[in-house]
Amino acid sequence: MAVFPYLIAGYLFVLGVYGVVRSRHLVQTVVCVAVSQSATYVLLLSAGFQKVATAPIFGQSTPVGTSVVDPVVQALTLTDIVVSATVTALLLALAIQIHRRHDTVDPDELRSLRG
Repeated sequence: MAVFPYLIAGYLFVLGVYGVVRSRHLVQTVVCVAVSQSATYVLLLSAGFQKVATAPIFGQSTPVGTSVVDPVVQALTLTDIVVSATVTALLLALAIQIHRRHDTVDPDELRSLRG
């Protein structure tokens, strides 16, 4: 079991969260959220990786007993990518609407949105 992909996933997550905490621009915040979400791709792919396994395509060319990877992990990763793209598009649309209504994208200047 390799530890390096898990370290990369953790680094990406921490880097994204740090960017969200430190950002003073809504678009930068959205990009940092996307970086944090990309850590889940690395985590899922590293969890499903097998060194000697092949793609789970069975046929006459694949001998019986061949080690194959779990396709569920790859499907979850693709689903995660689609969800991430959707969330990013939604957050960018919200940032555009905030800019149109308040003429700023600085979260500190959006005092009228506070309850």
